[in-house]
Amino acid sequence: MASTVLAQNDLVPESEHDRLLRIIREKSLLKGGAFRLASGKPSSYFFDMKKTMMDPEGANLIASSILKAVENEEVDAIGGQEIGAVPIVAVVCAKSHGTARPIPAFFVRKKPKGHGTNQLIDGNLEEGAHVVLVEDVTTTGGSVLKAVDAVRRANCTVTKVLTVVDREDGAAENLRKHGITLVSLYTSSDFG
Repeated sequence: MASTVLAQNDLVPESEHDRLLRIIREKSLLKGGAFRLASGKPSSYFFDMKKTMMDPEGANLIASSILKAVENEEVDAIGGQEIGAVPIVAVVCAKSHGTARPIPAFFVRKKPKGHGTNQLIDGNLEEGAHVVLVEDVTTTGGSVLKAVDAVRRANCTVTKVLTVVDREDGAAENLRKHGITLVSLYTSSDFG
C-alpha cells in the first residue's frame, strides 16, 4: 500500500493574514487598465476593495485583523471617511460585540447631507474620544486627512490610521506631518 504524501499546506493551515492577502489578490486587485486614483494620479493597477469588504470571509478577516491591531490601544471609537471605511467600521463594530472591549463606530461624510440632522459625522462618536480611523486603500492620505480634520474639530484625538492596503505613495509621510501614524495590513509591494 502506497503512503500518501502531504503537501506543506496540508500540514500547516493557511494563516488568516495569508488568506486575506489571497482574497484581496483574487477579488480586488485589478491590473492592466488605465485607472484614475482618488488622488487624481493615473495607475495601471487598482484595488477595488468593495469586492473583499463585501465578501463574508473577507469582511470577517479584515475585522479580525483590525481588532488585533488595536487590542493594546486606547480606542473609544473607530471610524473613517465615507464610503470606503463604512463597511469596515460596521463589521469591526459588530465583531467587537461580546468582547472585553466593544468598539462603537462612526463615519465622516464628504459633505453634510443637507437634511435631517445635517451632521458631517454620523454614528457613535462622543466628544473627547480616542479614535482610530480606517481606510480601505491609502495613496497620498488626502481622503483620510479630511476625516482627521472633522474628528479633531469634534474635540476628539486621532493619532493612528489603519489601512487595509497602503499603495506606498506618500500617505505615511503626509499623515506623519499631522502627528498620525499609518499602520497598514498590507502594502502594494505585498501583491508584487
